Amino acid sequence: MMRFTAQSNQLSNEFLKRFDLTNAQFDVLIQIKTYAPITQCQLAEKVTVTQGGMSRMLARLEKEGLIERKQNWKTKAISLTAKGEQMIDAATPSQLHFQSSFFEDVLTDEEMKTLYKVMTKLEKHSQEKKLPQA
Repeated sequence: MMRFTAQSNQLSNEFLKRFDLTNAQFDVLIQIKTYAPITQCQLAEKVTVTQGGMSRMLARLEKEGLIERKQNWKTKAISLTAKGEQMIDAATPSQLHFQSSFFEDVLTDEEMKTLYKVMTKLEKHSQEKKLPQA
């Protein structure tokens, strides 16, 4: 699974260059679009980016005019700008089609249903999993 994920991410990074985005940036922009306004801490919980990496990425996205951060008492609320909204709306259909092709090009409908069931089962189990006692 890790090798597939790494290969998929690498290919997605190459694919998303046409939108001047990385896979991680695409993920962050999708999360902001879905949950805005969102704080940096909330955003970090939803994506696989470290806090330091998140700070740098948000600074770059803000500099490029894709997001805005507004101070709301002690926290900053993050949302997309009109430019960010256009960017993610343009990139999303292409990226979803590209990601789907990893499965649709090789798996039958039955295999895709089985994969979905197995991955859902594993994900649910991982959420309930407790660390062993030290």
